[in-house]
Amino acid sequence: MKILLLCNKSPYPALEGGPMAMNSIVTGLLEAGHQVKILAVNSKKYNVTLEDIPEDYRQKTGIELIDVDLRVRPIMAFKNLFSKKSYHVERFISKSFTNRLIEVLQQDSYDVVQLETLFMTPYVETIRKHSKALVVLRAHNVEHLIWERIAKGTRFFLKRAYIKHLARTLKNYELNAISQVDGIAAITRKDAAFFRKYCATTTIDIPYGVYPEEFTPNYEIEGKPKFYHIGSMNWIPNEEGIGWFIDNCLDAVIAKAPDFVFHLAGRNMPEWLKELKNPHVDVIGEVPNAKEFVANHDIAIVPLLSGSGIRIKIIESMAMGKAVITTMVGAEGILYEEDANIIIAENKAQMAEAIRRFNENPERAVEIGKAARRLVEEVYDNRKLTERLLLFYNQIKPTSKITFV
Repeated sequence: MKILLLCNKSPYPALEGGPMAMNSIVTGLLEAGHQVKILAVNSKKYNVTLEDIPEDYRQKTGIELIDVDLRVRPIMAFKNLFSKKSYHVERFISKSFTNRLIEVLQQDSYDVVQLETLFMTPYVETIRKHSKALVVLRAHNVEHLIWERIAKGTRFFLKRAYIKHLARTLKNYELNAISQVDGIAAITRKDAAFFRKYCATTTIDIPYGVYPEEFTPNYEIEGKPKFYHIGSMNWIPNEEGIGWFIDNCLDAVIAKAPDFVFHLAGRNMPEWLKELKNPHVDVIGEVPNAKEFVANHDIAIVPLLSGSGIRIKIIESMAMGKAVITTMVGAEGILYEEDANIIIAENKAQMAEAIRRFNENPERAVEIGKAARRLVEEVYDNRKLTERLLLFYNQIKPTSKITFV
């Protein structure tokens, strides 16, 4: 089978959640013996050169990077206030991307064109004109829900009003776009249920997958456990959550665990964190090896207040056998069992108590981490998830003698 992936970022190198989710699909399909072609947006914010990508990966995927200017332009952003169009989506519409897509579709015949994220759906019409392929939306999030949640947490009324406008226009676009594709592969059950509620498009949930053997669990905790967070800080929900934890929870945590230190790793640390002078917060920034960082720490704290989809860094921490403390928003999309393979803490008192318990009883963190690892092996193995995706392609394909295997 031939699959064309249209990506809003390059899947490789997989340095953020979105590219990691896309790359897991790519590797799964290639391993299953299918042909994959990648056409990806390349922006200044997430810029990749072909030299950054191994030759073997380039040959297997025929990956092409199309430069698209995604910068937020104040004048255009202001004019959008008087428009019903989604400014989030409009920035991804590119003549150069469209032209290259047409060429690719005319040069070869594809069984499936998979749109990685909602932001690739403006190209559905072009695909329909130049291909008979199935069009599948790989929905990484319910995108407008992220912005609705961010708006609720925004205090300055003018900024809140503008974000509400962005969320409203994005919602209108999203609810229309999901009816234009042949199938939706949502990343969580909750997101899939949302899409089924608002459209008749056949929908399945296929979460982010890993290869468990690539994650070596470390169940040893020497001395007091080390608490950590790792994630790209240019994703608004991550910065928002860390800000909430530091401003609202840290004092309560220190009162119960005076030796607590929060180790923060990730790309694009904001200036306010870089300049933070607090002995209980160790701002590390981008690390050369994320797995090594996680292996050298013990308990993940993921204090998310907004967002949608699945938290890839939580899945990877669980694959490493780490206990995770998160909010209900953070745990959305994960088939967890509370207090068995994950800890849910919704406010500062619960955060402080969860940290105190692990700080005083590291053996409990080890138990949680082992159960988390078992969950990953049973549910989030990428081979199993790729099989489900291929079955989904067969489910939605038009009646024919062709079977996608």
